[in-house]
Amino acid sequence: MHTMSIQRKKIHPHKYSLWIAMGSITMMFIGFTSAYVVKRSQANWLAFELPHIFWLSTAVILLSSVTIHLALKNFKERNMQRYKQLITITAVLGVVFAACQWIGFSQLKSSGLPLNGPVSASFIYVIVGVHMLHVLGGVVALLVMFGRAYRTRVRTYSAVPIEVAATYWHFVDVLWIYLLIFLSIAR
Repeated sequence: MHTMSIQRKKIHPHKYSLWIAMGSITMMFIGFTSAYVVKRSQANWLAFELPHIFWLSTAVILLSSVTIHLALKNFKERNMQRYKQLITITAVLGVVFAACQWIGFSQLKSSGLPLNGPVSASFIYVIVGVHMLHVLGGVVALLVMFGRAYRTRVRTYSAVPIEVAATYWHFVDVLWIYLLIFLSIAR
């Protein structure tokens, strides 16, 4: 009897944990958007335009997805100077995205739609706000990558941390695009 050794490629535990987390986050936002659809059918629903800055923030987060992709590529090619530049730009773009979201909240409030106002506005604050918190979590991860990139002694050249950060960053990017389209259509 001949036993054949089957070698499976195992997923790194950090990547596995990330996929589980992204699944959970996805389910949470499905719940938010489902609740939005149900509440929208009620008589007291107030439809309104989203702040235009949300569209600008979309361009910012799309650009940051490009820069983190290029950062990962340069890291794998050991082009550390370019990697440092790109991871820095990505982190800055993440902060700019969050600032755009905050400005959008300010615009909602100044147009008579505060958090404790109409239910439709409250949903926007909660959905966009929770997404913004996830983006800020990604910014923290990027700042850790930034710190590691600029330290003088490099202990390891493992691409796993930047792969995990890049995957998460692309995830919050795609999630934002879904949310923006959903909130624009489902007014």
